[in-house]
Amino acid sequence: MALTKVLITVKTYPTLSDKYDELVCTAGFKEDGSWIRIYPIPFRKLAHDSQYKKWQWITLDLVKNASDARCESYRPRNIDADIELGETLDTSKNWAQRKPFVFREVYTNLEDLITESKNEPYKSLAVLKPSEVRDFIWEPVEREWNEEKLNAIYANNCQLSLFEQDKDVAFKIVKKLPYKFSYVFTTEDGKERTLMIEDWELGMLYWNSLKACEGNEEEACKLVKRKYFEEMINGRDFYFFVGTTKKFHMISPNPYIIIGTFWPKKEFEYPSLF
Repeated sequence: MALTKVLITVKTYPTLSDKYDELVCTAGFKEDGSWIRIYPIPFRKLAHDSQYKKWQWITLDLVKNASDARCESYRPRNIDADIELGETLDTSKNWAQRKPFVFREVYTNLEDLITESKNEPYKSLAVLKPSEVRDFIWEPVEREWNEEKLNAIYANNCQLSLFEQDKDVAFKIVKKLPYKFSYVFTTEDGKERTLMIEDWELGMLYWNSLKACEGNEEEACKLVKRKYFEEMINGRDFYFFVGTTKKFHMISPNPYIIIGTFWPKKEFEYPSLF
């Protein structure tokens, strides 16, 4: 059994799954610096000692996902297999340990990246450097999960509880975000684009901000913008982690969404006097 070591850099906000209740799309870098996607993983149902953090090395048994043509897509050989947690790369020395992986391959033109996604091997994960980030916006969306899916999940859990002593009934489906958050930006192709960001940390920031703002959703969204638009960009060397969704990879004119950010401080090089 050949195990794969992965540096986790992406965890998206959970979505519903008919089979696993909830799923989180996880992606990161292999030891050689190439991208890999790990899906499916029912992250919040993992044992505590298997729940990995972003920028943490993990080791697990992976196989190519035969149902997904995208070159980076792998799945756990056994969904219940143990995940070995390793070292976490911190942000010391201006994120020095993380930079070699992120800067190995950086795109500056989204049109080029879209073209690569449509041709074999169907690239679907990348680091993208925007030319200009113009705005960060939010839009209201459906406030609740699909009722039919929820009912199916709860019915399945009730059946399992008869045999597993209420193990799964205690599991609470994560709340659905009532807003879609997006960046407005340009790259070297000159086109202004608006791309949604699906990031676990953004979702958690919204809920924490909502609590801090005593339920005022507008103020909570403004706090999210302050973090993702002001703090992450001002004085920072700012990058997107982008990825495609399997459903829209081949049919959407632009299949990419933003799945994470990278924002060390800018490092200025001063001209020599000699």
